[in-house]
Amino acid sequence: MIRLAEPTDLQYLPAIDVAAGAVFRDAGMEAVADDEPPPLALFESHLAEGHLWVWGRRKQAPAAFCLVDVVDGTAHLEQISVDPSHARRGIGAALIDHLDGWARDRGLPEVTLTTFRDVPWSAPYYARLGFTVVADEDLGPGLRAIREAEAERGLDRWPRVVMTRHVPIEAPAPAIPEDREDS
Repeated sequence: MIRLAEPTDLQYLPAIDVAAGAVFRDAGMEAVADDEPPPLALFESHLAEGHLWVWGRRKQAPAAFCLVDVVDGTAHLEQISVDPSHARRGIGAALIDHLDGWARDRGLPEVTLTTFRDVPWSAPYYARLGFTVVADEDLGPGLRAIREAEAERGLDRWPRVVMTRHVPIEAPAPAIPEDREDS
């Protein structure tokens, strides 16, 4: 079940981030795997703005989350994390599809994100979901600033790209049922 995050969800999000990040160790990206989760203040600000969704039933620990900003007139997926124990069930794709609806309701024509180009569960995964790479010269000032901040954090040790997909005019059928029992 995808829903706006509630204050009681915040306590679980750092652990989801750490668990989801640990898979980067298998790709030889220890620095990414060992990166600290976002500060609680970041989650709190996204919660207050209505830019934080979780996947899970109310009054239970969520299994995934996504943080969204509006950047250069697009819905920018700042972060999406799925606990590995719930991976490969379509939860990430469902969160992104949900974000399409949020963007459509606000007149935002695209969803953008930044990701690792060569990591199988990064750019290749997003390409399967309909995202395409944006050329560096086509980046707006907000996306350019995000990429510069990522470079300052050392993330450019591995090739990174900005990707985008157009928001469909009509809502597609849900990627996974909202009431799926294995949540």
